[in-house]
Amino acid sequence: MQILDLIGVFAFGVSGALMAIRRDFDVVGIAILAVVTALGGGLVRDLVLGDTPPPAFTEWPYLVVALIAAALTALTPRGFTRLTRPLLVFDAAGLGLFSVAGTEKALDFGLAPVAAACLGVTTAVGGGVLRDVIAREVPALVRPDSELYAVPALAGALLVGTASTAGVEGPLLGAGVAVAVFTVRVLALRRHWRGPRARHA
Repeated sequence: MQILDLIGVFAFGVSGALMAIRRDFDVVGIAILAVVTALGGGLVRDLVLGDTPPPAFTEWPYLVVALIAAALTALTPRGFTRLTRPLLVFDAAGLGLFSVAGTEKALDFGLAPVAAACLGVTTAVGGGVLRDVIAREVPALVRPDSELYAVPALAGALLVGTASTAGVEGPLLGAGVAVAVFTVRVLALRRHWRGPRARHA
């Protein structure tokens, strides 16, 4: 599960760094927004579960992966980082990965499938909401033109929870659900991809 979590940290770290670059943040601002986006949802999840201090503070890979994501994004040519599409793609990837990882951890802590799914969605959207608030954007979670943001995450989380009660679980299931959530989100965003100045959905 930690591998899935760290991949999600990297994806959301890139997403946060891309947003910071688009808002003309300095190097410190890029690093901060990447870390907040990457770790915010997981921190909320761990505090709700009582897993304290959260692994993000006690296990070094979480912070390191988020900072690596920020560094790699900052080194990418600005013409690419200012495009809308990369931001949306990495945001969708983080959404899919964290909805699964958050649900699986909640199940491991004994939550019922529906409660675990809700916490999985919180994990998936939490970092993105913090990113948008810090960057002075209306969070995608509550924007009327943001099609299928939390919905595919909730569907994927419920699928993971339901499969667990049926005794069907494993890394392949989790990866498959994460890819499905990512795909649905990207397909919903395609109409916004009209060029580099398309709006962030």
